[in-house]
Amino acid sequence: MVNEPGTFPYRRRLRPTRRGKAMLLLGGALVAAATIAAPLLVLEDGPEMSMEEAVSSSLVIPEGWRAGQIYTAIDQALDVPPGTTEKAMPEARLPLPPAAHGNPEGYLFPATYPIRSDTTPGSLLRYMVETASQRFGDDRIAAGAPRNGISAYQAVTLASVIQAEADTASDMGKVGRVVYNRLHRDMPLQMDSTLNYALRRSTLDTTTEDTRIDSPYNTYRRKGLPPTPIGNPGEEAMRAAIGPTAGPWLYFVTVGPGDTRFTESYQAHTRNVAEFNRNRESAAPAG
Repeated sequence: MVNEPGTFPYRRRLRPTRRGKAMLLLGGALVAAATIAAPLLVLEDGPEMSMEEAVSSSLVIPEGWRAGQIYTAIDQALDVPPGTTEKAMPEARLPLPPAAHGNPEGYLFPATYPIRSDTTPGSLLRYMVETASQRFGDDRIAAGAPRNGISAYQAVTLASVIQAEADTASDMGKVGRVVYNRLHRDMPLQMDSTLNYALRRSTLDTTTEDTRIDSPYNTYRRKGLPPTPIGNPGEEAMRAAIGPTAGPWLYFVTVGPGDTRFTESYQAHTRNVAEFNRNRESAAPAG
């Protein structure tokens, strides 16, 4: 398939996190502004504390955040020097699956985490990975992945792509089906989200030059799933990865808010992309 700038087969709108808690934006990281009221899960062995003594704040990790964003948020939440959490990661003894080869991407589960007086970067990372292992490692997911011809680790990878590409939760199952349909037809996925991960950015604008980069995450040039997750998915995305919606679709584009068009026809898709581009041009500020 030949793609020109602005006419790529996948487009999505950046969407806000679906959270009900008030949050503060601190240096690019979202940190919960309120303390939690739910029971506290102990992060490290230590003396017993009352809830008031133990919990000082909480950290909200939205669905789809990359590991680097989470490291930064933890640094800020714990008020430690930038880079502390990333440096602590190798010694944190994270209970990752062997297929991850020590890379926690995909297993830092999106949730609200308590910050205690004795919380450390390593303990918080372990908490996140243990939560992901509980949510992603049950029998349903373990059985669902091979039923779709993929491993459990590939299911997490696929879920991360679905999380990045779907405009709404209701679209996730269809996005998952598009991925499977293209894999089964030996077609490259051509996902902008994987390019963004390789280029360490988030944007709707993908150029022809972008699609030529030499990266294992360039799903325009390389067939199959990317080698690792490209973010940290939530449970809805995981459900879509192991139980995608039935359908023949090969393409999708989010034409406007809440309006994602799925089709098996490239001709219909190019018309949808043209509408997407017209909508963007009309919404752009003059000048």
